[in-house]
Amino acid sequence: MFTGIVEELGRVRALDRHGDSARLRVDAPQVSSDLRRGGSVAVNGVCLTVTDVLPDEGFVADVMRETITHSTLADLHPDEAVNLECAVRAADRLGGHIVQGHVDGVGTVVSRQPGERWDVVRIALPEGLSRYVVHKGSLAVDGVSLTVSAVDDDAVEVSLIPATLRATTLGERKPHERVNLEVDVVAKYVESLLEGAGR
Repeated sequence: MFTGIVEELGRVRALDRHGDSARLRVDAPQVSSDLRRGGSVAVNGVCLTVTDVLPDEGFVADVMRETITHSTLADLHPDEAVNLECAVRAADRLGGHIVQGHVDGVGTVVSRQPGERWDVVRIALPEGLSRYVVHKGSLAVDGVSLTVSAVDDDAVEVSLIPATLRATTLGERKPHERVNLEVDVVAKYVESLLEGAGR
């Protein structure tokens, strides 16, 4: 489990494709000191299992077909920046919201409006995802915990403060670029319980 608070901007060293899977190597000197083989790390909001730790350098993780198909990880290229977060400890503060690292869909940046101190970014939602998103609720975009500033049937708006623009890849996302989206898991549980009660 994660909180959506990015710990480091890592750099992709390589994404080696092997048939329907891939091996990802990321340069990340800061988070690598806190990783162990078999542990979890969120890369642009996707929970991956660490297969090798390169002390003071980074880590290696395998990416299976399901993840490649349903996230933006297949789009990564060498030297691209990625948002990184280690799994949360039970005693840590929950600075963002509960993030599982399970991508619910891929959205597309529609527009970006620079403000005096923040940017407003509009993201097109995949079909069926808007029902889980509420105004002033939480949404993880490329693994970053954000507050929804507006939502309609096919898009969501988020306001990016200076710290987010500076410390995450969202500061560089442009219109037409794809982003990983994870809705608040509580909404999915509530829907499941209500559907069960109606049976």
